[in-house]
Amino acid sequence: MNLNQVTISSLDVAKSTTFYKTLGLNLIVDALPRYVRFECPNGDSTFSIHSVDELPEGNKITLYFEVENLSKTVSELKEKGITFNTEITEQPWLWTDVNLKDPDGHQIIIYNAGHNRKNPPWRIN
Repeated sequence: MNLNQVTISSLDVAKSTTFYKTLGLNLIVDALPRYVRFECPNGDSTFSIHSVDELPEGNKITLYFEVENLSKTVSELKEKGITFNTEITEQPWLWTDVNLKDPDGHQIIIYNAGHNRKNPPWRIN
């Protein structure tokens, strides 16, 4: 089984489209103002946004995007006007990450885990 796509809700799909294009995702379906789909620059995953009149209550989706060079990516995104909620942090689960939110408040974690993403020292066999 392979994760194909994640879809999130948005009050303003056009605004979210601009945000995710700035993060570096490639727009492949443009059905604005109700729907868009992106492909990630690496791998086979796609990501879509659909229009809603109301966002879900409570915890929202957390999106994780892995990059090879986190410091370079964060620097480039800051130059493009992206604001982060944290500084780059070394996590106890052996990932390095930074947090931000999209225009609808969805949590985004941009990280680098390398080998530890799927093979941490505590992985069960």
